[in-house]
Amino acid sequence: MRPQHLVTHPRSLHPGAWWLWALGLAAAASRTQNPVPLLLVLAVTGFVVAARRSDAPWARSYGAFLKLALVLIVVRILFQSVLSSGSQGPTVLLTLPDLPVPGSTGLKLGGVISLEAVLQATYEGLQLATILCCVGAANSLGSARRLLRSMPGALYEVGVASVIALTFAPQLVTDAGRVRAAQRLRGQSGGGLTSMKRLAMPVLEGALDRSVELAAAMDSRGYGRTTHRSRGSRRLTGLLVFGGILGVAVGVYGLLSGTSTSWFGLPMLLAGCVLAATGTYLGGRRTGRTKYRPDPWALPEWLVVGCGLVPAVTMFWSVRTDPASLFLASATTVPPVPLLACAGIMVGLLPCVLAPPLPRVGPVAPVGTAPVEAAA
Repeated sequence: MRPQHLVTHPRSLHPGAWWLWALGLAAAASRTQNPVPLLLVLAVTGFVVAARRSDAPWARSYGAFLKLALVLIVVRILFQSVLSSGSQGPTVLLTLPDLPVPGSTGLKLGGVISLEAVLQATYEGLQLATILCCVGAANSLGSARRLLRSMPGALYEVGVASVIALTFAPQLVTDAGRVRAAQRLRGQSGGGLTSMKRLAMPVLEGALDRSVELAAAMDSRGYGRTTHRSRGSRRLTGLLVFGGILGVAVGVYGLLSGTSTSWFGLPMLLAGCVLAATGTYLGGRRTGRTKYRPDPWALPEWLVVGCGLVPAVTMFWSVRTDPASLFLASATTVPPVPLLACAGIMVGLLPCVLAPPLPRVGPVAPVGTAPVEAAA
């Protein structure tokens, strides 16, 4: 049963919380090539998506990401088998025809394929596939359009343009199907350039009409209004944002680099986040922007974010204390079970209980009005 103090009204969780939860699991997967925690991360993301996704069309995207992840593993194995360098290992599986390659490249085409090389490629591909599935889980659980609504004021124009693109791009496909159906009813069929010409003009005409209507609606609601800011404040904002992005990039590289075990990346990451947040806040003040029905950020959002941070923290701590359990010395050895890291990953299952219940699906708003509401 859900604890009484966590019972909330049915609502959709803030998409930013789902993205932070998924990024925490992706960060944990990026620090290990042990298949045990990687498969556990895949199981956790799949279970949470199955339990908490909505009935929206974009919520079914996790299956596509999972198929793409399987393709990624197969491609990684094929590249390792056909195009690789260095020693393959003592356990020979088969021998392919060897094509001559200049020795300066350090690569080979064909030749010996060993069990060790195939297993190592599988583990590396599984790591990339797990990170990809974490991103797919975030796409399935958090609406990208709602996430763009929560963008800070400094990125206001980018958010509005992205929301309009996400809303009207699928409408072009719908218009194309409607025009094709109308043409078939009139006895017009066939393909080639003639059919494309008959199809393109009605679709473009409908898109232009909706653009004009949307522009008039946005203008009547005051979109694009800005407040006067001095040149010095604009330069200060740009400098803070640029410095913050640079600090975040250096900090992430320091944390994810396998060649360094120091905590050099963490101070840079924190400093970069502070600078970027400060610059974004100062830049957002010039827009004078308000939000219509903003998505709430309450206790369930904080709990879900915490459930994503725990796997990342425990994995980073395990890398420092017991790296041998996360990076195998030999691909043929039986993968150990890192208990601390696996326990932290299991915490990622708690959003199934901690997230509020999903609301019932109501009537769908007209397509022409959705971008204005989403961008408000």
